[in-house]
Amino acid sequence: MWSRYYLTMKSSVIRLAYGAALVMAVVYAFYTIRGPHGVSAWMEKRQEIREMEESNTGLARENQLKREYIDRLRQSQSEQEMEIRKRLKLVKPNEKVFMKRPGE
Repeated sequence: MWSRYYLTMKSSVIRLAYGAALVMAVVYAFYTIRGPHGVSAWMEKRQEIREMEESNTGLARENQLKREYIDRLRQSQSEQEMEIRKRLKLVKPNEKVFMKRPGE
């Protein structure tokens, strides 16, 4: 008789323990998903990654344009001369320069 009571008691305690473990797992999962490191943080990280990839694409394009420009300067004497004249604001003798005010 005592063993039958013990088995009945044991099965209800086990069910209660499983139920408590299940509730704790659900609460933990809910907190993990809705918490600071959950889905919202994951979405923010995905957005940051997307923005950085776009930025990297723009920078790669800019680098390619600068490489092409440098190659043109290396290969063309006239390109070099134009760049030097533009940066140092030099003019050749008997050359006229027209200057205008900003906004005209």
